[in-house]
Amino acid sequence: MRQNFIAQLEELNQDVIKMGSILELSTNEMIVALDSFDTKMANEIIDRDDEIDLLEQQIERECINIIAKQQPLASDLRKITSIMKIITDIERIADQCADISEYILKLAAMPKVKAPVHLPDMIEAMKVMVIDTIDSFVESDLEKARKVMDADDVVDAYFTKITGALIEMIQEDSKTAPQGVCYLMIVKYLERMADHATNIAEWNRFSLTGDLTLG
Repeated sequence: MRQNFIAQLEELNQDVIKMGSILELSTNEMIVALDSFDTKMANEIIDRDDEIDLLEQQIERECINIIAKQQPLASDLRKITSIMKIITDIERIADQCADISEYILKLAAMPKVKAPVHLPDMIEAMKVMVIDTIDSFVESDLEKARKVMDADDVVDAYFTKITGALIEMIQEDSKTAPQGVCYLMIVKYLERMADHATNIAEWNRFSLTGDLTLG
């Protein structure tokens, strides 16, 4: 029975890793599409979101099945509970990649305006958080999880700077309002992606230590 349970838990782990790999692909492609206004890539990201949704549902069913049939020990139950929370945050980050891609399509159809100065910095900080938070799960790396939690303040600071700059841009030239609003939504989604990456790190910490300090 125990060997069967361990095999099921490893399969569950691999499914989460697969979900994380697809998320990393969408995140990387979203960054490229935003930089180049690549509408083909943006549409591919939007379409791929369904794959993430289906994986989330599959993993959730697997978790429920294991809990119902295997009566896991406390530490194992903590792991399974954490996975159920983690996949929700992975799915939401993927949703936000798709949401940003929708705004890439809008921006591509508009006259070009200069992107906010600190946008590449915010994107890079968010990207590192997403990669590190998935790695923290794959590697059971508590220090990497803590690094992700600390990095959220950096993304928040960029969000404040960029939104302020965008508001100034719109005030100075009302013709840039449509593009400015698109960028405001994009940076909001980037900020939320970082929040969800932090959530994953916090649930990974709970899985490893039992510490359920969230937020």
